Amino acid sequence: MQPVITLTSTAAPLPLPNIDTDQIIPKQFLKRIERTGYGDFLFYDWRRIQEGPASGQPNPDFVLNKPEYQGAEILIAEKNFGCGSSREHAAWAIFQYGFRAVIAPTFADIFYSNAGKNGIVLARLTEEEVQTLLERSTADPKHQITISLVDQTVTDNQGFSAHFDIDPFRKYCLINGLDDIGLTLRHESELDAYEARHNKEFWEAPKSAIA
Repeated sequence: MQPVITLTSTAAPLPLPNIDTDQIIPKQFLKRIERTGYGDFLFYDWRRIQEGPASGQPNPDFVLNKPEYQGAEILIAEKNFGCGSSREHAAWAIFQYGFRAVIAPTFADIFYSNAGKNGIVLARLTEEEVQTLLERSTADPKHQITISLVDQTVTDNQGFSAHFDIDPFRKYCLINGLDDIGLTLRHESELDAYEARHNKEFWEAPKSAIA
């Protein structure tokens, strides 16, 4: 997992509350056995026209299809982002699309945990602060936002500044680029020593007894 210390980027504004995981990554894509390639399916239904002769074609009105928001690494949304089912695929899709952070007033608990384990910074700001950033990024697609994980702040190039809370353990993992596997590998030498003792006790000892 890539470490995240400071992130400066433009942002894609998505001014909607209660964006659930089925909108983030629709259920038909959960059948895939791979853990990669989900970025292409992020907000799949919203990114496409649903009715009429152009059905299935990219929706030019959806923010992720607008050229001026291409390359944004920050997503801004309204309250209760990531609600719905607990699918970890939602975090995979967001990260693999290219977003490294999401700013919103509140997040669903399970999504909050899944996102942190996949290297995504979630910054919880007040509704008023989020609305300010939504308005600025909508008015100016080049609007720059900086998220400092060390200072736990969100700032922009227009004087905005806000603090966000984050669990110290999750902050440590994000700054050091540690997912669950990385955390386990920190104890690799102890695990190897345990395996060696285990093999000696349960394999070599019975052979000696038989001899």
